[in-house]
Amino acid sequence: EDAVWQQLMQQRKAAEDRVAGIRNSVAKVMVMEDQQQRRETFMLQRGLYTNPGAVVQAAVPASLPQVGSQQPLNRLDLAVWLMSEQNPLTARVTVNRFWQQVFGTGLVKTANDFGVQAEVPLHPELLTWLAVEFRDSGWDVKRLMRLMVTSQAYRQSSVVTPEQLERDPENRLLARAPRYRLPSWMLRDQALAVSGLLSGQRGGPAVNVYQPAGVWEEATFGNRKYVQDHGEALYRRSLYVFWRRIIGPTMFFDTASRQTCTVSAVRTNTPLHALLTSNDTAWVEAARVLAERVLLEGGGDAERLERVYQRVLCRPPVAAEREILLGTLQRSRSGYRQDGAAAMALLSVGESPRSQQLAADEHAAWTAVCLAVLNLDEALTKQ
Repeated sequence: EDAVWQQLMQQRKAAEDRVAGIRNSVAKVMVMEDQQQRRETFMLQRGLYTNPGAVVQAAVPASLPQVGSQQPLNRLDLAVWLMSEQNPLTARVTVNRFWQQVFGTGLVKTANDFGVQAEVPLHPELLTWLAVEFRDSGWDVKRLMRLMVTSQAYRQSSVVTPEQLERDPENRLLARAPRYRLPSWMLRDQALAVSGLLSGQRGGPAVNVYQPAGVWEEATFGNRKYVQDHGEALYRRSLYVFWRRIIGPTMFFDTASRQTCTVSAVRTNTPLHALLTSNDTAWVEAARVLAERVLLEGGGDAERLERVYQRVLCRPPVAAEREILLGTLQRSRSGYRQDGAAAMALLSVGESPRSQQLAADEHAAWTAVCLAVLNLDEALTKQ
């Protein structure tokens, strides 16, 4: 009987383990549920929670279309109201944020504030038309983005005359195409893409890419230790880079804190940007791999330089650029021939393997040239 009992207990434990495994494999999502008995909400006299006034019910501002006559209102009623044709706010706010992504500044500059303190839009008819188009298309984001980037306003030249700059420095009148520095995460993806390092893998877990030692430890008093990934994970899109709420990835030098919601992008130009894009492991490695590609493809110096320009800037270099960069190439060659250790130190940056077919001094010299091209204003700026 003991043997039978033990066998049954083992079977029971195995079954319980299987059930526990199934339950643990399912993602858990917190779901809010309405209380059976609603808590009363009061107007507070002079804002004091100890001095409640009249009882109030859930509702939307009287100046906007009302939710309906049903009382009491719940969260589903609010969701339906947000997407209702009678509520113009959702579509207008959403369209304005997409416009800000494409043009740099929203049709309403205060993208995070559509209230009484918001800026009055300079093009109200355009904002309204885009909002209606977006809503009537079934909230089709791809269609909206295509509509913006194929518009005449977007396809203009970004070249600005002194008169235009004086009259409209922020391009609010849309007399020219937008021009602004690309965000750091986009610059990283661009450098990886032109070098051929960018991973095409979609989905999956977040990745820990290159980062100086001690950053997490400093921010968490030693409670968290950063463990870098290796292999393909280092070259995945910036979308998949792991982000701690209290400390972002060090390569993303212009992003806001994740501790609060930020609608308007932080755009600044400090010397730290050039320091990072000229020295960070991701950029130096991308320049090294790009240099390796053009060297293995063969050709003369001028032909190789033109291929670098085509990959990074989608155009050939002009005569002045060619002269300057070929001069830089010759000086780098001379320097790295005399200092082989410096050449190897540059070529050892990053974990991707280096082709042993290439001479170290030549590879290092072209790495310096490619890094310079990746740091040109035209490569860092949307224009």
